[in-house]
Amino acid sequence: MLVKTDTRECAVIDKTVASAVEAVADIPDGASLAVGGFGLSGNPIVLIEALLAQGTRDLSVVSNNCGVDDWGLGVLLRARRIRKMTSSYVGENKEFERQFLSGELELELTPQGTLAEKLRAGGAGIAAFYTQTGVGTQVAEGGLPRRYDGSGGVAVASAPKDVRTFDVAGGAKEFVLEEAITTDFALVHALRGDRHGNLVFTKAARNFNPLAAMAGRICIAQVEELVEPGALDPDAVHLPGVFVHRIVAVGSDIEKRIERRTVAAEGK
Repeated sequence: MLVKTDTRECAVIDKTVASAVEAVADIPDGASLAVGGFGLSGNPIVLIEALLAQGTRDLSVVSNNCGVDDWGLGVLLRARRIRKMTSSYVGENKEFERQFLSGELELELTPQGTLAEKLRAGGAGIAAFYTQTGVGTQVAEGGLPRRYDGSGGVAVASAPKDVRTFDVAGGAKEFVLEEAITTDFALVHALRGDRHGNLVFTKAARNFNPLAAMAGRICIAQVEELVEPGALDPDAVHLPGVFVHRIVAVGSDIEKRIERRTVAAEGK
């Protein structure tokens, strides 16, 4: 946005939007999304619920997992809004299992570290990279079920990937080529952010959020606390605002869940 001050024009970098509804309003049917979170930690639940209410469907989602049946990305899945998931973990969600085995949902199962690097590489402009993870398995050789036919057969399987040998410390080793991931949009959650989009995450909620933000062509961040530019110590910023395009304050009293609460009996 440009504003006129006296006879000079200066750029005003204010990326705030008034509500989550406004922030996700232009996400169309069929869009691809990178979504932060690990389990239910760091889920951008306010943005997810706004997208659910909007009715957007046929989404291709990249995220470590798909929440649980009634929380996180699981609410979009339950409403049949997700066409494809690219994930490293698919437990804790019975509806995910049902849709995948019935052929309703496509799944690109990806090793967790590889998924993280695919997102980071996409945000850094790196087209692909070689890794040892998956060498000698169906990850490299192909044949992993991506969609079932509903009768127990595989309708779509993963394709073989390029494998090359490189001389590294310790001798020649095989590596598999993995392509980077970029998406149309990214949805992330942060503890604190300023109007320029600089973000600070907290503890385990940091997880995949910075990587997802980097991979999205348009990154939308929900923050618990919105501060003015200059309020954040530059050394404390986990993700610079160059990767963030919209920021919406959701407050610190939003509901935060965990998958399972495990406690010991009193006195033990």
